[in-house]
Amino acid sequence: MSKYDLLNPEQKEAVFHYEGPLLILAGAGSGKTRVLTHRVAWLIEEKQVNPWNIMAITFTNKAAGEMRDRVETMLGGVWVATFHSTCVRILRRYIDRLGYDNSFTIYDTDDQKTLMKDICKYLQIDTKVFKERNLLSAISSAKNEMITPEEYRLKAEGDFGRQKIATVYEEYEKQMRANNALDFDDLLLKAVQLFQTQPDVLEYYQERFRYIMVDEYQDTNTVQFQFVSILAAKY
Repeated sequence: MSKYDLLNPEQKEAVFHYEGPLLILAGAGSGKTRVLTHRVAWLIEEKQVNPWNIMAITFTNKAAGEMRDRVETMLGGVWVATFHSTCVRILRRYIDRLGYDNSFTIYDTDDQKTLMKDICKYLQIDTKVFKERNLLSAISSAKNEMITPEEYRLKAEGDFGRQKIATVYEEYEKQMRANNALDFDDLLLKAVQLFQTQPDVLEYYQERFRYIMVDEYQDTNTVQFQFVSILAAKY
């Protein structure tokens, strides 16, 4: 009896899907992770896919760890990681192409708050009107929608409040770059920019990751969707 005999018909259909895109809609506890791990095993065992060519993306470190454990008991060598840790690995190799140093710093929320405090002081922003937390949140939303400070300013035309945010966003980006620092949103954004502007880097990763599986795909935002679709475009 093979491990695939324990799957129900719908799970089998998903596991044995070989070429092209596939979307699985499944409720909690219906065996999504089992399907993902069995599909990885099936690709390697039955289709002789090199583990090196398979990528599984999850949303949390906990899920990545769980899946890594399950995949490795079957077969090792598969890239199992979160969106953010995947992008960090790519950027550590290639971010110099975007004018950063490869030893960039990653800012956590405390670092961002400190920086925003300094920016508001420098720009004489009234933090009773424009709360630092709200400014950071607006910048985060813009980055997740892949809106640059310049585009933000254009969209904000005629809106005093949003023009103010645009000024803060521009200064924030300027200082982040001067500090050779990225925030969490930048990790994805810069990885996508790298793929968009460096064809050889994109080609390398498209060849490397021919089979891409995303757990909890419904939670992807614009920049995450862009990252996966660019990467998967070739195959």
